[in-house]
Amino acid sequence: MSRNIKKTFKIISFFMIFIFCLPLGCKKMLLKTDNTQQNNVKQHIAALRDEDSEVRRNAAEALGKIGNASVEPLIAALKDEDSLVRGNAAKALGEIGDARAVEPLITALKDGDSWVRRNAAKALGKIGSAAVEPLVAALKDGDSDVRWNAAKALEEIGGTAVEPLIAALKDGDSLARRNAAKALRKIGDARAVEPLIAALKDTDFLVRWNAAKALGEIGDARAVEPLIAALKDEDPEVRWNAAEALGKIGDARTVGPLLDF
Repeated sequence: MSRNIKKTFKIISFFMIFIFCLPLGCKKMLLKTDNTQQNNVKQHIAALRDEDSEVRRNAAEALGKIGNASVEPLIAALKDEDSLVRGNAAKALGEIGDARAVEPLITALKDGDSWVRRNAAKALGKIGSAAVEPLVAALKDGDSDVRWNAAKALEEIGGTAVEPLIAALKDGDSLARRNAAKALRKIGDARAVEPLIAALKDTDFLVRWNAAKALGEIGDARAVEPLIAALKDEDPEVRWNAAEALGKIGDARTVGPLLDF
């Protein structure tokens, strides 16, 4: 009986020691892991200055998965001589989502490489409302690609971008108006209905095309009469979009005009 008691006591003692020591071991492991991650960050940041452009590209991509500690080095990488490094840096900054990257990414919208500009726009769209004001200013940029990418980013941001995009429907440049109408179509906010109705009379047929399509997707009955009028637009594609939009809205007033279309 005493042997069994001693044996049981030893087993209990072993498990007590194991239970109390395990957290200490885990803590050491966590500290080791944390130190390893910090070392990885430092290594990747250092790799952004490597002579080999492929190493720099991979480093920029990896830093995007690490987080805020890599924001400043990635901002610096937006000026790298290699376009793929710049593009990966822009993409990584979008994944991190830090507002410090907004202004540098706005500058990157003017990059000579279209892939970099596209990634910068996507990144700004992911960062969100902090990017709206600079993107609105970019809608008036002298470069059409910058305006297009800015509109695309505002489209990604959504609700907070609606009013600035409505204002852009009156921009002096038809490309800005087209892109604003397209973005409003994607967002689908009812605040844009009246401005888009006005855009059905724009001098540029692609603005009218996007406005008609947007009104159909928003589905507001206020657009019915203006869209019926647009069935007589001089451009066949605008007329088709107007008819399609009326079909989506499904108002009884559209039956006769659509039968005559």
